[in-house]
Amino acid sequence: MIRVLLGQGLAPRTAEILRRHGLDAIHVSEIGLERAEDIHILEQARNDRVCVTLDHDFHAHQAGLIESVCTQCETALSEGAAVSADRKSIRIRRLPLR
Repeated sequence: MIRVLLGQGLAPRTAEILRRHGLDAIHVSEIGLERAEDIHILEQARNDRVCVTLDHDFHAHQAGLIESVCTQCETALSEGAAVSADRKSIRIRRLPLR
């Protein structure tokens, strides 16, 4: 079963409704994270939950990550590479992949 953590941009009642439909859903307000930064919410969800958010600034975090990776890997990308990143590392694989 998919476990869901709902961000502050969603109404707390959403978790109640999802639970009535058989989903394992919690809202950040139910676990004391209603004022937490996005990074802390994502860290909470990281190991066992899918994070669902409608935060107006979540796209800025994604754009920031993409910009950082593109800047750091500009040469490799322009030469043809597949790049994957997580919070700890950036991996570059030259194309064609083998």
